[in-house]
Amino acid sequence: MQDACVFGYTTADMSKERILIVGGGFGGVKAALELANNNHFTVTLLSDQPNLRYYPTLYHTATGGRRANSTIPLDELFKGKDITIAQGKAAMLDRKAKTITTDDGRAFLFDTLIISLGVVTNYFGIEGLDTYSYGIKSAEEAGRLKAHLHQQLIDDHKPDLNYVIIGAGPTGIELAGALPGYLQHIMKRHGVEPRKVHIDLIEALPRLLPRLPSDTSRMVKRRLKRLGVKLYLGQAVQSQSADELTINGKPVRSHTVIWTAGVTNHPFFKNNDFTLTKRGKVSVDAYLQAEDNIFVLGDNANTPYSGMAQTAIVDGDFHIIPLMKLEDPAQRATILPAMKEVDELVLKYKGSLSGEHNDGLVRGPWLEQMYGKEVLELFRQAKHIMDPDGIFNPHKKADADWDYSFGHIRDHF
Repeated sequence: MQDACVFGYTTADMSKERILIVGGGFGGVKAALELANNNHFTVTLLSDQPNLRYYPTLYHTATGGRRANSTIPLDELFKGKDITIAQGKAAMLDRKAKTITTDDGRAFLFDTLIISLGVVTNYFGIEGLDTYSYGIKSAEEAGRLKAHLHQQLIDDHKPDLNYVIIGAGPTGIELAGALPGYLQHIMKRHGVEPRKVHIDLIEALPRLLPRLPSDTSRMVKRRLKRLGVKLYLGQAVQSQSADELTINGKPVRSHTVIWTAGVTNHPFFKNNDFTLTKRGKVSVDAYLQAEDNIFVLGDNANTPYSGMAQTAIVDGDFHIIPLMKLEDPAQRATILPAMKEVDELVLKYKGSLSGEHNDGLVRGPWLEQMYGKEVLELFRQAKHIMDPDGIFNPHKKADADWDYSFGHIRDHF
């Protein structure tokens, strides 16, 4: 009978460093692909889903698009790679035993742990939303919403009084733009007499797309109004019942309320006593290390651009992989203090950790003088850490102009 603490490993693997990656999102998948097929490691990816979700297209899946447009099977991504894929929900971290235990009691042993679990829906304590609203943060949620749109027309032979979308970020905007045309299409399909549909978009802040430039918000606002979408800006949702939503004390009748607004960090970190910031993100150093041999990526880490797919991909590549490419754990233990001191100096003298602002402050000769030739060579072995001219560059930032398309994201893996 197999020992519960060695799931994902064979006896032959025990001489290798065991890398356990928890989470099958952008950060976890990127890290796994970069570490695959390295003879010094055995890599196990533990995910609660069999697919990688591509969140920007889930609205399209909910409005008639194919599910394949918003998910990629992990088996497909790792085809031909020496990676063990395990499906399960991580529940408990035992730091002393170096194990992650799933909610069904399986335990996975690690030497180095990489966690990239993503975020979960946050209803901000608003009564009724968790019971009555729909979501589109997974293919299953998108499918549930799509089924409801069809069934409601079949049952009532007319559209809902109001289709209400809460949250005017990118997902809410895309859904508000796609929903009118999709509803007209399925009314025709189900033999329902065509009529105008009422789409309401609610945002607690005073403008649409609050994280983008105001010019963008104004253009999107004009477009949505032309589509007939009614906007409620600076309005607070107070509660939801089976038949209506209450906004600033006024009821809006609807059986179709879609929540796209709030997320919060995964409860795994609070439940397992990680050090968290006021925003609930995990405190990490410049190399995304939360504790010895435990790294936290993407949405879960307290970094400036946390919450973006590009950030998670870069986290899975540029920050962790340079350390992991130094295959001897003793080498990584030697190099990390040097890296951190370099960061402190750059921050002190330049106010930035970004490589383009270093201006030659940290160069190979300085490292050799401070730490010796051995550490300098370790720096040079770590891919992406040293620029060709010898400038230490710990933070290769994501290109903000990446083409944010599904095919392009695939290419980056």
